[in-house]
Amino acid sequence: MVAAEEGGPVEEGVGESSSPPREDAAAPAPAGSGGGSGGGSGGGARDICAQVLERLVADGHAEASDPEFRDRLAAHFGRLPHSYQLDINVDKAADVLVHQSVLVEAKDPDRRPAFYVRFLRIEDLDPAYDSDASEGDDDGDDLSVRQDTPYTHIHEVVFSTIDKPKLLSQLSALLSDIGLNIREAHVFSTHDGYSLDVFVVDGWPIEDTDGLHKALEASILRNEGSWSGSSHSSAAERTLPFQVKGGEWEIDKRLLKMGGIIASGSCGDLYHGTYLGEDVAVKVLRAEHLNKNVWNEFTQEVYILREVHHANVVRFIGACTKPPQFCIITEYMSGGSLYDFVHKQHNVLNLTTLLKFAVDVCQGMCYLHERGIIHRDLKTANLLMDKDHVVKVADFGVARFQDQGGIMTAETGTYRWMAPEVINHQPYDNKADVFSFAIVLWELITSKIPYDTMTPLQAAVGVRQGLRPGLPKKTHPKLLDLMQRCWEADPSNRPAFSDILDELEDLLAHVQGTSGKTVQDPSNNSNTKD
Repeated sequence: MVAAEEGGPVEEGVGESSSPPREDAAAPAPAGSGGGSGGGSGGGARDICAQVLERLVADGHAEASDPEFRDRLAAHFGRLPHSYQLDINVDKAADVLVHQSVLVEAKDPDRRPAFYVRFLRIEDLDPAYDSDASEGDDDGDDLSVRQDTPYTHIHEVVFSTIDKPKLLSQLSALLSDIGLNIREAHVFSTHDGYSLDVFVVDGWPIEDTDGLHKALEASILRNEGSWSGSSHSSAAERTLPFQVKGGEWEIDKRLLKMGGIIASGSCGDLYHGTYLGEDVAVKVLRAEHLNKNVWNEFTQEVYILREVHHANVVRFIGACTKPPQFCIITEYMSGGSLYDFVHKQHNVLNLTTLLKFAVDVCQGMCYLHERGIIHRDLKTANLLMDKDHVVKVADFGVARFQDQGGIMTAETGTYRWMAPEVINHQPYDNKADVFSFAIVLWELITSKIPYDTMTPLQAAVGVRQGLRPGLPKKTHPKLLDLMQRCWEADPSNRPAFSDILDELEDLLAHVQGTSGKTVQDPSNNSNTKD
């Protein structure tokens, strides 16, 4: 297993190619570019741009003699983040011409995703690719798999399209559809909303870029529908056989008073409101995003919320299923999310508080799993606290019943918390939630965002190759052992939530020095670690 180094905080991006701030570290260079050594240290975009131009002129590239090329090159670097400059090897300046060309092609909606394929010869590869470095020496940025046997048929595929969430779900589907395996991924988001994604792949058996190009074109045609559909749903995943109809839970819209907006998602907004004198949270679907897939998710969430009643699951109050506005109303959780509590309010949890939060989450997840419900997006942003700091599981937009039938959609959830079997398009069950819980546990221990020096896409590629967050240096050994068992690559080796709950309750009782389950107020225990 490869462990990532811990770094500074980073927000989840809207586009999955969004690059985190990396002012103090170089991004990993594509294997074909050989690292960023050609750019020098401390040089800005203009320095790299000038060096690339000089090399292109020296190498006799016709484009470089165009009087307007300098401005186009400067505009190209200006569109991309600082990490892109660090990724460029001036000795292979022609790579920039490829990137320019693919980005220009992506402007045409009929040509998306635009892509370029080339064969990588052994001398083009990053020396680290075939090195024998041990796992403990990995810095978490090089996502290549280091093996003794060199790959003689390696290709590089450069994609560009509109940047958006779950981009890996589509790009990896195109690659895996023809038997390619992603060895490295280097991803960037332009400031005007496009992606530039460089994949180093193996699996194409011969040096045949034309054949690989045609195979990718065919894969794009076969997967054409996925480029306009929701990333959370697939034709293979059967929705529940029911229609949402008004019942005792259908709210009287006249009694709902809307307050200010709390948060925004890809398909809707969350508001604070009141209903029958009670503070409530109101999840409202945006009309412009309402389609069959979004509607299926909405009805699924209503159905599941109607069926669950537990102290550690957010309480369902009602829904509005009549046009023009569709919404779900739940209890208002005034304590906000654990994500905000840890990362935005900068609380560092002591061991007692951490265990109390973890026990709350486990109790909610035990209840759900006992009823055959898989959450599929367990993360700190979906764990909410009430005024008494009781943690409750929330947001069932992508949850489903395990025996619902059909094949469950790959890459459902959020990359940084996603289990490898979900990323890898393999069959999965409720043990995927256990993996996500391990990442949540790591967050609560470290007060850091997982894989914070990587983009979500880079993290996902790393996890499928064995990457895990760096092990905390100071934490209770039993908690560390439990966390590692929960993120095992083989789902069958992960404990069930009922067993996790027993271990956590025993540890909490031991830490508190009692045989009972005394609950302490987290607000008095969130400044230092035990």
